[in-house]
Amino acid sequence: MGKDLAAASPAARQIFERANTILGCDLAQICFDGPVAELTKTDNAQPAIFAASIACMEALRAELGKQGRSLEFAATAGLSLGEFTAHVAAGTMSFDDGLKLVRLRGQAMQAACEATAGTMAAVMNLDEAACAEVCKESGAEVANLNCPGQIVISGEKTAIATACEKAKVRGAKRALPLNVAGAYHSRLMASAQAPLASALTSVAMAAPKVTVVSNVTAQPATTPEQIRDLLVRQVVSSVYWDASMRWLLAQGFQRFIELGPGTVLAGFMKRIDASVPVLSVNDCASLAAVAAKLLAP
Repeated sequence: MGKDLAAASPAARQIFERANTILGCDLAQICFDGPVAELTKTDNAQPAIFAASIACMEALRAELGKQGRSLEFAATAGLSLGEFTAHVAAGTMSFDDGLKLVRLRGQAMQAACEATAGTMAAVMNLDEAACAEVCKESGAEVANLNCPGQIVISGEKTAIATACEKAKVRGAKRALPLNVAGAYHSRLMASAQAPLASALTSVAMAAPKVTVVSNVTAQPATTPEQIRDLLVRQVVSSVYWDASMRWLLAQGFQRFIELGPGTVLAGFMKRIDASVPVLSVNDCASLAAVAAKLLAP
């Protein structure tokens, strides 16, 4: 993750080097070479994805800068921990503080995972209302409303198993348990809120320079006080990604750039509105392709 970008882009490499210095460990090595079991631990995965995403942004900024162009945008959004990345991009907080926060968030959520018997499942082709009823009946919770046809539920393992069966009875095409460490975005993560809230109070925070859409409300988060509150609430709240993208589309946004590992968000947008292009930067090849499109007359 991020290995070829760091090798080719000094701007991306500097982000990983900065992350190593701030955390006092070789996060870059874990990103680049794993092992996968180490990278996918929540307390490593969150700062790793955060650093890789910012590295993609800085690599793109540098690539455009070679042609005298700047990376300009009017809004940001990020799914789950990506909301911290969105705030760093928007100038709400520094990279250093964002990295420290996501590391602490990951550690607190890892502890919550270890203290509870939770998991998640993806429910395919069941509408939101029916999925909410399934959760009410089983004791599970709606964790992510990603896009039409894909909702992720979260909760105790027994509740998720029951919910999957009930979802299939109600007509879900599939209801598949996910290979995750715990029940993210559910009440089982409540113990992670206090450490994050405490850390957020000591972080210097400014009003975002551009619009940042909150996962919790699918509306802009505007003041430092509101942002702190929403980032804490997000740990146990549903992620309204579909609604967040639809809010941006309603404001007239028509070009989206996904920065970070994979192309999952681009896939969600295809289901939300297939007419809207999403440019994804996650490695050298995609960086070159996106820069070429942005630089085209």
